[in-house]
Amino acid sequence: MLNDLLWAVPVAMTATTLWRLPSLWHGDPLQRALWMCCAGFAAALWCRVPQVKFALDHSPVTDLSALLKYVASLAAILAGLKYIVGVYEGPPSKAGQSKHVAVSRWVSRIAHGFAFAWLVLLVVLFFTAVDRTEPSADFAADHAGQWGAGLFLTIAYVYLGAAAGTACFQWARASRRADHRSLRVGLTLMSAATLIYTVYPAMRIITVWAPTGASVVTMRTIADSVTLTVALLWATGAAIPSTAVLFERWATWRTLRKLHPLWSDLLQQFPHLAFQPAGSRITEVVRLWLPLNMRLDRRTQEIADAVEQLRHYATPDLLPCAQYLAENHEDPEPAAEAYWIKSALTSAEAGRRSPAPAGMLPKKPLTSSHAEAYWLASVVDVYVRITPEIVRILHERAGRPDVVESEPELCPTTGRTVPTGV
Repeated sequence: MLNDLLWAVPVAMTATTLWRLPSLWHGDPLQRALWMCCAGFAAALWCRVPQVKFALDHSPVTDLSALLKYVASLAAILAGLKYIVGVYEGPPSKAGQSKHVAVSRWVSRIAHGFAFAWLVLLVVLFFTAVDRTEPSADFAADHAGQWGAGLFLTIAYVYLGAAAGTACFQWARASRRADHRSLRVGLTLMSAATLIYTVYPAMRIITVWAPTGASVVTMRTIADSVTLTVALLWATGAAIPSTAVLFERWATWRTLRKLHPLWSDLLQQFPHLAFQPAGSRITEVVRLWLPLNMRLDRRTQEIADAVEQLRHYATPDLLPCAQYLAENHEDPEPAAEAYWIKSALTSAEAGRRSPAPAGMLPKKPLTSSHAEAYWLASVVDVYVRITPEIVRILHERAGRPDVVESEPELCPTTGRTVPTGV
């Protein structure tokens, strides 16, 4: 199973890196730092895949996988540290700055300042002080007790542990202050991953200078297991908030699409209320001129404005009749509103208009535009199933406005035809 994971986890991390690739051109500096973090971890994980490790270790540069693995890990941690400090420190201000933010910035500044020197020192030690006569099965275990490899690994692990400890400290505090559950869970998992990478380097340094006597296979299994666990925790934690955002966008898109029948019918009757002429479902799907949330807000507002205009085409008895007819419906309140809208809209299409507007629809305890959109979605569920027979019954019981014959007015802003009295 471990061998399967040694392939599956690098593939998953590489897929995440490719998915975030557009952030290199279109993202902000923090998004680019997150991409570099994913890319670094992916590269480090590929160095552990047996076939890749064998090819690198038996190249002209013996044990090349070890050097690349540690360099990639250092780059990933450095990018991740830059990302979390940038996200959670807030606007740069010395006044009132939190202590944990100041500590993180201090560690990050030191890590970045000495990164190049550390990298050069690692490369020099690798090629001059490390005995690389034969390719190693596990670099740390095979070179345990050797001063050159010990110094090389100590430098690598001190850097890794310090940066990971800072990330753990920052993410743990941020998880307690997160407003959304998905973000809180994601930060907790990422904090757990960096906690392991804070403790593990310290233990690895001890075993390099004071060998435990465990076999190379055992040490390699432990190292691979720890690395894969950290990668899975980190990748899952980083993906959870993004997945929640994707689900939210999917729900918004579905609601937007669901409102289309009602929105389209209303704007065909009251075109002057539309910011842009209503199109077919396909046309509306490919319109990307506004973000989904703004499109949903605008659609909800246009429906509300059109429903308000329908009061001129409904009789005072229409709402009580619609509520009575909807009593046996599984969800009577949106059903009654759907009956009222359909009946009033039918009267408007027939040119029937009341001299005075009917009463307003019942107020709903909706606290946001999204809540209003979800309510309208339940209204549309009934609206699209209303038959002409139901409309006829409502008109018989509640009556219909008189036919109004008059010249149409023109909207002074758009120049479009406006129903009389609007």
